[in-house]
Amino acid sequence: MFKYYPHTEAEIKEMLDVIGVSSLDDLYGEVPEELKFKGQLNLPSAMSEHEVRATVKGLAGMNEMVHGCFAGYGSYDHYQPSVVPYITARSEFSTSYTPYQAEISQGTLQYIFEYQTMMADLTGMDISNASMYDGSTATAEAMLMCVANAKKRNRVLISGTFLPAVLNVVKTYAHYHGVDLVVVPEKDYVMDVEAARQLIEADDVAGLIVAQHNRYGYIEDFTGLADLCHAHKALLAINNHAADLAVVRTPGEWGADIACGDAQSLGIPVGFGGPYIGYLCVKSALVRKMPGRLVGATTDANGQRAFVLTMQAREQHIRREKATSNICTAQGYMCLFVACYLALMGEKGVREVNELSYAGAHFLQDALLETGHFEKVADHEFIGEFTLRLKSGKAADFIEYMLETGVLAGVAIADDLVTISVTKKYGKDYCEFYAESAKGFFEK
Repeated sequence: MFKYYPHTEAEIKEMLDVIGVSSLDDLYGEVPEELKFKGQLNLPSAMSEHEVRATVKGLAGMNEMVHGCFAGYGSYDHYQPSVVPYITARSEFSTSYTPYQAEISQGTLQYIFEYQTMMADLTGMDISNASMYDGSTATAEAMLMCVANAKKRNRVLISGTFLPAVLNVVKTYAHYHGVDLVVVPEKDYVMDVEAARQLIEADDVAGLIVAQHNRYGYIEDFTGLADLCHAHKALLAINNHAADLAVVRTPGEWGADIACGDAQSLGIPVGFGGPYIGYLCVKSALVRKMPGRLVGATTDANGQRAFVLTMQAREQHIRREKATSNICTAQGYMCLFVACYLALMGEKGVREVNELSYAGAHFLQDALLETGHFEKVADHEFIGEFTLRLKSGKAADFIEYMLETGVLAGVAIADDLVTISVTKKYGKDYCEFYAESAKGFFEK
């Protein structure tokens, strides 16, 4: 009944006796003494609620004014309707654990089902799961699905235009699963399609994974890639920036077999890097190769609509070492964020978010080019993220300088390259302030 109460001395002693130690300090016996902190923690004395509020308010007042977050590169500062955190903060949803007992988990199962339905629609695929931790691990799982489907092939190609963080995670998964991961080189800031073609035509490739948009912000052309892959018995997986899916050709329209990526841009705050949620959607033929949870709709004994976890024979608690994945804890709570956001915004709203981001990004690019201190690196299409080259100075120094003006100006991806993101939150006034502030770096 009182499961959150601290343990009593008797309970602590009983637990210590079971594991064969005499005190809590013995649990840290292997830690060298020089690494143990023996002083007093720098904690304030006890305060009343009023004093705590005043103290926190004072600390908040020390924060510096920020005139816009233009640093994307995988984490995007999108607008979040105020009702989303209100709904998700309800106590009924305060768990991320899998609702095995369907008879008492209908609400949780329903919102996961709605999430799956909306993500399948958004990607143009048949089925979505609900258990990916983030976009990088979802991409790694897509790689493993390619190998599992091919059976006798373990070579997978991945575009070199992925975000470095995603690429590194996929490489780690490949190393420990014995996958021969080959990075397809880039050409003119997009994947070298001809290089990919030559590799696929060797007939030893299980799949190709490509990025949309890529790490420079550019929209890539995947025309013919699905036919090429399928002609050589390989799968095509497309990693999309989730918010883009409302306005770009979907993985389903490209003919892809797997859609994967990060859904943080659909209502989840930046949150210092997490928690986020990866999505994984597939054509129905691959459903038994898919890791994670699947919620299905059915009818109960009274003929009423009901929800259940389905096809659980794929899971590690059934198949153990033969399971498709070791993922056990569902990302249900983050599914709720995305489901609420998409339900509130609707197709029209998500499209409008992209239109505003597009307008802001192109306005800012033009404004920066007009300063004479930047130049384009390519003429590819982009929505809300783009890359420019500094004609003088270092990109890292530019980012640091802009921070002093209160602008998170982007991400320095090379000595002279900066990638900049614009979301709906930052309109013309913010972009003009950015461009005007940028002049100071070159004129100092």
